[in-house]
Amino acid sequence: MLHVDKLPDLAEPVLVYSLRGWVDAGLAGGGTVDALIEQMDDAELFAKVDLTELLDLQQVRPNVTLTDGGIRQIDWPEIEIWSGRLGRDIVVVRGPEPSIKWPTVAGWFVDLANSLRVVDAVALGGMPSLTTHRRPVPVLATAANRSLAQELGELRSEYVGPTGLNTVIQHAFGVAGLRSAAFWAQVPQYVSGSASPPAVRSMLARLADRYGITPELAHIDRRAAAYRDRVEEGLSERPDVRSIVDQLEHQIDYPTDEAGPLGEHLPSADELAAEIEKFLRTRDSD
Repeated sequence: MLHVDKLPDLAEPVLVYSLRGWVDAGLAGGGTVDALIEQMDDAELFAKVDLTELLDLQQVRPNVTLTDGGIRQIDWPEIEIWSGRLGRDIVVVRGPEPSIKWPTVAGWFVDLANSLRVVDAVALGGMPSLTTHRRPVPVLATAANRSLAQELGELRSEYVGPTGLNTVIQHAFGVAGLRSAAFWAQVPQYVSGSASPPAVRSMLARLADRYGITPELAHIDRRAAAYRDRVEEGLSERPDVRSIVDQLEHQIDYPTDEAGPLGEHLPSADELAAEIEKFLRTRDSD
């Protein structure tokens, strides 16, 4: 089910991947791989994974489109594998997460990475976090081995529980001897359900710093600034929610302070999260 047209001739590429289906707050992972493909020189779609027998098609449905002649065409779900150059050779993987046979799929990617002489691989995703849109989006890391974790800096090391295929592939790469990591953008919880240009900007900057790719960030900076302006405009119409964000800002700056700027009791992080969830439920029902 992995169809390779022709292996590109690459020099020790970095492999970047994000598969939809698990947590990707702010579309941080998906938005970043899309941005990489848009900016790569000599971008080539050289391989695909046919998912028709690996997906619950009632959950991830095929799309129908019309050709120039008005003929209906079915576009089946698939994983795309691109190659190109962005300061260095790069391979980018995007698409939906399969429903079954994860160990088999992970094995395909290990074999492909070995064939391409990949030495570094990094998964991308986003997590809802108690931070605010007024600050740069933090990016935490995980790694498949201790030595790489020590190099990556700020880690997301406390999570245990259900996981997604991105992490299964990350682990398989590590077992195979590749330098395997994952970057997780920490997206403000109250805006985690929509695309976040600031999260993509932070991800691209982290990839550039760690792996030597050279994305163009100026237009992403403009999108991020416009995004923050829109969120502030929305908060101006909801003073109750603005108050929660202001309190969260204060708690980030003064984590041991129990009083807000005006001396009022400052809710705990859990209480703020509950208030944000209440706001989101109210907004969704409007």
